Amino acid sequence: MTRLLHKIDDPSQLRALAESDLPLLASEVRELTIDTVARTGGHLGASLGVVELAIALHYVFNTPEDRLIWDVGHQSYPHKILTGRRERMHTLRQHSGLSGFTKRSESPYDPFGAGHSSTSISAAMGMAIAARQKGEKRKCIAVIGDGAMTAGMSFEALNDAGQHRGLGLVVVLNDNEMSISPNVGAMSAYLSRILSGRVYTTIKDNTGRVLKKISEPLLGAARRAEEHMKGMITPGTLFEELGFTYFGPIDGHDFSQLLPTLRNIQRLSGPILLHVVTRKGKGFPPAEASPCTYHGVQPFDRATGRLQANGSIPSFTQVFSETLVNLAEKDRRIVAITAAMPEGTGLSLFQKRFPERFFDVGIAEQHAVTFAAGMACEGFLPVVAIYSTFLQRAYDQIIHDVALQKLPMILAVDRGGIVGEDGATHAGAFDLTFLRVIPDLVLMAPADENELRHMLATALASGCPVALRYPRGAGMGLDPALPAPLPLGVGRKLRDGKSLAIVAIGSMVQAATGAAELLKREGIQAAVYDARFIKPLDTNLLREAAGVGSMLILEENSVRGGFGAAVLEFLAEDGFLESGLRVRTWGLPDAFIPQGSRKELRVQLNLDAEGVARQARELMRLRQSAPLPRLAVNQRR
Repeated sequence: MTRLLHKIDDPSQLRALAESDLPLLASEVRELTIDTVARTGGHLGASLGVVELAIALHYVFNTPEDRLIWDVGHQSYPHKILTGRRERMHTLRQHSGLSGFTKRSESPYDPFGAGHSSTSISAAMGMAIAARQKGEKRKCIAVIGDGAMTAGMSFEALNDAGQHRGLGLVVVLNDNEMSISPNVGAMSAYLSRILSGRVYTTIKDNTGRVLKKISEPLLGAARRAEEHMKGMITPGTLFEELGFTYFGPIDGHDFSQLLPTLRNIQRLSGPILLHVVTRKGKGFPPAEASPCTYHGVQPFDRATGRLQANGSIPSFTQVFSETLVNLAEKDRRIVAITAAMPEGTGLSLFQKRFPERFFDVGIAEQHAVTFAAGMACEGFLPVVAIYSTFLQRAYDQIIHDVALQKLPMILAVDRGGIVGEDGATHAGAFDLTFLRVIPDLVLMAPADENELRHMLATALASGCPVALRYPRGAGMGLDPALPAPLPLGVGRKLRDGKSLAIVAIGSMVQAATGAAELLKREGIQAAVYDARFIKPLDTNLLREAAGVGSMLILEENSVRGGFGAAVLEFLAEDGFLESGLRVRTWGLPDAFIPQGSRKELRVQLNLDAEGVARQARELMRLRQSAPLPRLAVNQRR
């Protein structure tokens, strides 16, 4: 039973506590965070690392009047607990429950929605400028990790903010030497080198002993001298050159350092950067020992920390990883590139096998794509593995630096379609739409893990830019097939039928075959086609399917502008719609996809076998009950 936490429903009650109570409160917040994630899954390590920091920020600053913005939002669980959502933490990441990230519609204490990295400084600066324009006095605080700080967008914001003197902007650099995977790059190396160096630690220790012995009147001057000395050897030099007043590094778990520093910052005008050092996973030994493993976890055993097994069937990500390694054994031109996600994208296996051919560029999707383009210019075969939702950040580079130059490189688009509990910020709902309009880019999606093996071989042998899109989750449990190139732009017919044709792409092929089985019991004979390619389309396959008279087109992508739209464009150009062909497209609705398990969401959105069968019956009913018009296209609204 908690002694303090049950009294805290908002930060005003937190601010009524004595400072001496805060360590106990931190312990209780940490325990609730562990208990919650053990049941719901989620981002554990990052949240455990900022417990004291979250308490201190709400204790010193007048939130929500002062704006507190958490970059990415992985670390926002203690913040949620302290801002009126304690009793709902058991719904975290569940369908219709609390978001796993900050969300404006969820609480006034979430002034900016998060989910993608490195946006917090820009957003906080915008709010700080807006406050100044309106004549309002407030602090706008961006809490950003050292991994997110390496992204280009962060430096764009720092560069811009530094020219605005007197701004109420505070950037808290949460330095735990970890993002999702170990940080890479010069900035991370610089921070680590300075903080572990003998000169800095000696000065820090000696200065601390001196400060304890001097009188109060001299304390302020001594503190300033300390900051000046540290600024000569710490990252303060860099940030001060960018126009920020730099404080730190300080221990982000020590209230005796956090509170007085934050109070000083509260009184000063900005822009200000506070550098805090924390430990990811603090307070939970398994997470401290393995921060990568416990970054984002499935439910686990609270007592032992043992994670639940994911099942025996390999995931699409795992199949991609193993196939790429096997193909790279035979072709030394193959290199693998990730943007700070070697574990998530499965490339950690490639990294272990071919460390000299593996490149983690940090949180820099734009750079990853153009870096790969440069390698392709020199005769290599780069494979860039990026989640669909993060690939959106590199759109210009895909068009300008890859497709326009017709460079042979592969975009492995992981997590295409419904992602699940991470919600709208992580759903891969738009990649088929934004990729299919790019000239000279081949776009394909596998129906199962063996198709993924073949398509990866196809991409590497194609000699052109290719995007290979596959879903999150397990495959079908098929026996592994040797990867062999497929003919470009050629689909396959999986099932005969005379009642209607179901044309599906990617993950929806299995739902299509399942629906066909259900319809067969009702006397409806559905032909099923796996299109395989979104671009180029298999026009011969589509002409055959159109000959059935009714066509249902399926995709796990936004129905606006996606695969179905591409098929409709072809059918219109080829004259099929004028002949009375009845067509319905079905996919993700024209809305942001909520959180929930993939199974829950597929049922809710009628993307499972039963849902597809319902759409087929409706299409057949419309065909039988009404005369065929000259143009008969029903699209999901």
